[in-house]
Amino acid sequence: MNCSSTAEPAPPLRPRRRTAGPDPAHAHAMACFPDCPLCITDRDTLLWQDDKLRIIRVDEPRHPGYLRVIWQRHIAEMTDIDPMDRRHLMRTVFQVERLQRICLRPDKINLASLGNQVPHLHWHLIPRWRDDPCFPDAIWAPPRHNPARAAAWADRCDALAPHVARLHRVLAARGPTADISGDDTRDA
Repeated sequence: MNCSSTAEPAPPLRPRRRTAGPDPAHAHAMACFPDCPLCITDRDTLLWQDDKLRIIRVDEPRHPGYLRVIWQRHIAEMTDIDPMDRRHLMRTVFQVERLQRICLRPDKINLASLGNQVPHLHWHLIPRWRDDPCFPDAIWAPPRHNPARAAAWADRCDALAPHVARLHRVLAARGPTADISGDDTRDA
């Protein structure tokens, strides 16, 4: 259920008390918001999707391997989806993290679900290395390193590019449940 930029505007959501899971009577209203950048899938590169969620590549050259897992419907909070869907979402997040660790071998993976600026349920999966410009701060913080270290980081990003491309190929071909090991040379 991807939304396109040509979809008719959804009626505004009315505040209501929520019980477990979404209210089917308001499913269309929660499906797509034309002004939401995460409702529009053509803004980033789609790697994989099912009927509940999708995995996209985030074009952020200073942060190779950065991915997002985005819930297909426009809802804001984890508790707005039923428990089975929450399990599916988190299982996908963990499986993508596992693939990032195998393919990229980062020092750390940052997982974040914020939604303060874009209140559409999504998870950021950001591989981190000790020599990245913002480490140990969040990637949204100002860079800490001097220009010489920035040049070294640019070289490191170039060296990581084939590994990032492999991660993208694996996800596109086999999805987040791909069974690969660190020395597995098969991509699809």
